[in-house]
Amino acid sequence: MSRAVFPGTFDPPTNGHLDIIARAAAAFDELIVAAGVNPAKKRLFSDDERVEMLREIAAPFPNVRIATFSGLVVDFCRTEEAGVIVKGLRSGGDFDYEIPMAQMNRRMTGVDTLFLPTSPEHGFISSSLVKDIATLGGDYASFVPATVAARLGEIAGYC
Repeated sequence: MSRAVFPGTFDPPTNGHLDIIARAAAAFDELIVAAGVNPAKKRLFSDDERVEMLREIAAPFPNVRIATFSGLVVDFCRTEEAGVIVKGLRSGGDFDYEIPMAQMNRRMTGVDTLFLPTSPEHGFISSSLVKDIATLGGDYASFVPATVAARLGEIAGYC
């Protein structure tokens, strides 16, 4: 059975994340979407809220499981017996940032990284930009799944 891990912060999950989830779910027998937990980092959404949103948006994919992890993603991969990390790339800058980590992960544990370029219609979306738009009163609804937009509206005070 092929098993992969798609790690991230997902604060909040975006349409770009959903695009990668859908495509990776089609490529592997099981995909674990792993939300990173780091109490030292300030997040807009709690760990439980991020997991709940991910479960909602991944519901159409029966081979997708949502989990949390802390520490090194390769340690999580080992625990879950996953041989591949999936990463979405929006630009060459993302590649430049991700390639050293992929090489280090491979060297440390043998876990490979599969890079999936985002679909062109999602290539400019990032969680950080979505949060900025939401907190400044802009229209973010087309950048996130509907359930995420509703939660952003509650937090940012915009519905």
